[in-house]
Amino acid sequence: MESNGEASGRIVSIDRMRGFSLLGILLVNMISFHSPYFSIDPETWWNGNINVFTYRFIDVWIQASFYPLFAMLFGYGLVILRERILDKGLKFTPFVVRRLSLLLLIGCLHAFLIWEGDILITYAVCGFVFLFFLGWSAKRLMIAGLVIYIVPNVFLVWMLGAASAVEGGAAFSMYDAQAAKQAMTVYQTGSFAEVTEQRMTEWYKNNNLTGLFFYLITILPLFLIGAGAAKMRLFEQVHRNKKKIGAFAAGLATIGLLIKFVPYLYGRTYWTDYAQDIFGGAMLAMAYALIIALLSESRKMDRVLYPLEAAGRLSISNYLFQSIFSTMIFYSYGLGYYGDVSIFAGTMLALSIYASQLAFSSWWLKRFYFGPVEWLWRSGSYLHIQKFKKPPGV
Repeated sequence: MESNGEASGRIVSIDRMRGFSLLGILLVNMISFHSPYFSIDPETWWNGNINVFTYRFIDVWIQASFYPLFAMLFGYGLVILRERILDKGLKFTPFVVRRLSLLLLIGCLHAFLIWEGDILITYAVCGFVFLFFLGWSAKRLMIAGLVIYIVPNVFLVWMLGAASAVEGGAAFSMYDAQAAKQAMTVYQTGSFAEVTEQRMTEWYKNNNLTGLFFYLITILPLFLIGAGAAKMRLFEQVHRNKKKIGAFAAGLATIGLLIKFVPYLYGRTYWTDYAQDIFGGAMLAMAYALIIALLSESRKMDRVLYPLEAAGRLSISNYLFQSIFSTMIFYSYGLGYYGDVSIFAGTMLALSIYASQLAFSSWWLKRFYFGPVEWLWRSGSYLHIQKFKKPPGV
């Protein structure tokens, strides 16, 4: 196994970052799996200091710091994929259209039949827009990504700050007692049809035209930044820039954490909450990526990091399994524990699921080339059945 290089044509540090992202995504998603997270005040919903501490830990270190990492890796990976498709003498446009269309289909099945918090639809839609930028140089991609991300979001922070000032610095609250009660009733006792209707209603709240605009100034520019990093060969040349990358990681982590702590230092208002996620989360995400890239330079870390790498190679399968398994525990057509689990208990469950996925992914890749969903996605993209099972001894 090559450190931070390519193993069987793959950049192992990228897979490790994807594997690490799965942990953060599950820890955040788990709260929505078992409770009406977006309609409650998480500081008061669960009793006990351990629950408050758990929420704040996730809020600072994890919330909004892993979907940006996954988004940047999506852009990075698409650049690499384009180069490899062209090297094979294939036409990239029809290939990538099939690939994104299949991702959109998988996302729709996930969002409407399993869990409304799906991110795959968003990635597919933004991916189609991203194709117009894919041929740009690394510099143009980086500049465009940073401008599209920073300018409108700074303006939104300013607008939210002004609104907060007009309201006299009123505390920020997303609590909606009626929506929380509705979710509790449906997910605890509703039929599959009723749960599906609730799912679709909740999905549309975040995926309307306003949501699309938000994704175009948050997800899309992260694709561009990731693509720019790919064209710079950032993660293939870590050994040449260890000191610079280490300094950037330390700087991004420090600034990101300072922003993340702003709501706890100055109170939760509209602007502090938004800035915490949009800027603090993105900086921490970049820091995490650079730290994993640096760790991947050490061959001594290969054994430690391999489970992350394996999980990352099965990232979509693992992501979907997290939703299927969790909703079967909490929704009425499963075990029906929705609303009966604290954030601490849910976090312990998430860690257990993730640990199991690390072990299973390592076992799986000794026997198969791809995860089950990755295999279907790849076969559909290439329009022919891909090899799936490895021969004995490989």
